[in-house]
Amino acid sequence: MQPLIDHARLFGKSPEEFARLADGQSPQVLFITCSDSRVVPALITGARPGELFELRTAGNIVPPYPSGRPSGEAATIEYAVEVLGVQDVVVCGHSHCGAIGALVRGDDLAAVPAVRDWLAHAADRPEQRDPSDPTVSAAVQQHVLAQVLRLRTYPCVQRRLADGRLRLRAWYYEVHTGGVREHRTASDTFEAL
Repeated sequence: MQPLIDHARLFGKSPEEFARLADGQSPQVLFITCSDSRVVPALITGARPGELFELRTAGNIVPPYPSGRPSGEAATIEYAVEVLGVQDVVVCGHSHCGAIGALVRGDDLAAVPAVRDWLAHAADRPEQRDPSDPTVSAAVQQHVLAQVLRLRTYPCVQRRLADGRLRLRAWYYEVHTGGVREHRTASDTFEAL
């Protein structure tokens, strides 16, 4: 922890670099990804403060649109789309994902009931041809596409897609290489950016 504290002490030593941020934010992208500490959206994209609006959830899960009970995830998506007017939403899954690995293996999550209940929002259980593959790449990619489909059910997303003011993107990040792939509809494959 101490190196993080030391960096935080030095971080604000040049306040002029951050003064413009006090005027508000106007990010172009909502980046939905996993809470995994190995996935750092600003590092992956090179974004500076104010350029990405982030939603991080275990397993980069987009829960069903709320029917009567709001969720923090739905509020974040709605705010990004309706208020901030982001032009792109990226759902980014990653290799070696513990959440997707647990779903693929059918792990007993009784000891972590909140995790178990959260993962139930994953839509269909992703399939992995080789369950011993630690990257769970096929399952993660399938899961990312399911979350993009889930996003399409949000009323604010439907409206912005219909009028051409929003694009949805499905990304897959390889923790072990740093490579990023995007789903290409024409070939139905994830290809290098």
